[in-house]
Parts: sequence; C-alpha cells; structure tokens
Amino acid sequence: MANCETCKGKEAHAPESVPYIAHESSMARMERQVKRGWIALIVAVCLLFASNAAWLYAWCQYDYESYEITADGDSNANYIGQDGNIYNGGIGESEETNPEE
Repeated sequence: MANCETCKGKEAHAPESVPYIAHESSMARMERQVKRGWIALIVAVCLLFASNAAWLYAWCQYDYESYEITADGDSNANYIGQDGNIYNGGIGESEETNPEE
C-alpha cells in the first residue's frame, strides 16, 4: 500500500490548474482552426455552385432543332434513326434496310 501521508494535503478530485498562457494559446489555436473550417466550407460551397453553373452552361451550348418535312403525294419517306439505321418505306411500311451491310 502506498504511503498516503503525502496525499493528505492534496484534494483528490480537484483538477490541476492550467497556466493562463497555455489556456490562451490553446484557445487561439482552436479559433484559428474554426476560422479555417469556415473558410473551407465557404470555398467548397462556392466551388459547388461554380461546377453546377459550368455544367448548365455546357448543356445549354447544344442547339436542339426539329424539322417537319411533308411530302407531296404518295412518295417514299426515308428516315435515319439515332442508331444510324436507315428506314425506307412508304406510309404504312416499316421495312429496315442498311446499305452498308
């Protein structure tokens, strides 16, 4: 068992006092970290808005146009689809041909 005669003068549950200069330096360090965190958050939000604006600008560069072509009489209609296939035929036909094959 340890000698408790030296312990009787100290309070058992009281924390040790921290020097004022150590406390102030710790608080200053925390304030700088909080300031850096706010700056990082603001920069991240600004970059998020900038990237969204860049994507919107890029997507708006495409000019989407549609044309309606009417044929006189009973002529054949030719249609080139999005997949590159050529559709030849009249009004009621759905024959698919590809001249490259």
